[in-house]
Amino acid sequence: MVKYFQCVGLLKNTWDQVFLAFWQRYPNPYSNHVLTEDIVFREVTPDNCLVSRRLLTKTNRAPRWAERFLPKHMACSAYIIEDSVVDPKNRTMTTVTWNITHARLMEVRERCVYAVNPDNSNWTEIKREAWISSSLTGLSRAIQEFGVARFKKSVTKTMKGFEYVLAKMQGETPSKTLAETATERARETALAAKEKAKDLASQAQKKQYV
Repeated sequence: MVKYFQCVGLLKNTWDQVFLAFWQRYPNPYSNHVLTEDIVFREVTPDNCLVSRRLLTKTNRAPRWAERFLPKHMACSAYIIEDSVVDPKNRTMTTVTWNITHARLMEVRERCVYAVNPDNSNWTEIKREAWISSSLTGLSRAIQEFGVARFKKSVTKTMKGFEYVLAKMQGETPSKTLAETATERARETALAAKEKAKDLASQAQKKQYV
């Protein structure tokens, strides 16, 4: 049994900008789990399409209950193959990615098509499909559900990473990362609490002299 997931994303940038950002999207604050990216193969076809294969290394912490099925050195990292075809004439880019480690435990195969949005030629539409499967007898359904949940979170981070890189490419100040926002809010809360404590202490002191 294979679990299927699909969604459509939208980037408010031209296809050309997204195409360039695709090759520059690592590193970004939302992809700290991507450790390395290496080009294995690349060529331009007779019809001027760019065909590439890359190998990505990612930290990919397995759930605790699954660690006992994996060798120690494989429990925290994963190798991903990414094939891509860029068609500049039709302005489409198609990518297919799949993991080559932990594949028996869980295989995630993703296909993305980046194309010009039909309603706005200055925007780019991303049609994303994923097939999640497991060969682990007795646990395949639970693993697939876990895989879908993790994949959805990954899609959100991927889109935020794209937006960050695109903003940077255009000379804009990228929006704050989640960590930066959380830190700033924590500081504001701590400062407010400190000021409140000062006020309470001042009021208590005044009462002593009344």
